[in-house]
Amino acid sequence: MTKMQITRRTILLGLSASIGLVLQPKPASAATTAIRVVKDPNCGCCAAWIEILEAEGFAADVELLDFDALQAHKMASGVPADMVSCHTAHVDGYIIEGHVPPADIRRLLADRPDALGLSVPGMPYGSPGMGPETEREAYVVHLIRKDGTTEVFASYDAA
Repeated sequence: MTKMQITRRTILLGLSASIGLVLQPKPASAATTAIRVVKDPNCGCCAAWIEILEAEGFAADVELLDFDALQAHKMASGVPADMVSCHTAHVDGYIIEGHVPPADIRRLLADRPDALGLSVPGMPYGSPGMGPETEREAYVVHLIRKDGTTEVFASYDAA
């Protein structure tokens, strides 16, 4: 049986190899999805929603518009009046209106329905960016068809 002797050289080589592994640049995540968010500069809940998206692998590019310009943008994007919320996002050819959960956006992008996009109208408490999910009120994520009609895409019960 051979006896292994630990020397300063062995320790230094091991330490330098460990440091080299830690300092190597990490590859970009393949799951990163670009999303453009158009919002009012003073809206805190929109910023909270963007933080949640980024934590879920979305790369947000934010455009700030005053209230009137933001409303005009929503209309130009085809958001029906009864589906409006506080911010409008654009991802891979779809619109995302309001506090839509990231998982629903991912499902939309995976399923690729022939639709305009998704909306959570209003600002329901407990939806992403609107307070704790543990205290959430019930809300619905609507799929907006290209003709302006909607259907339920996902629903969330009250907590």
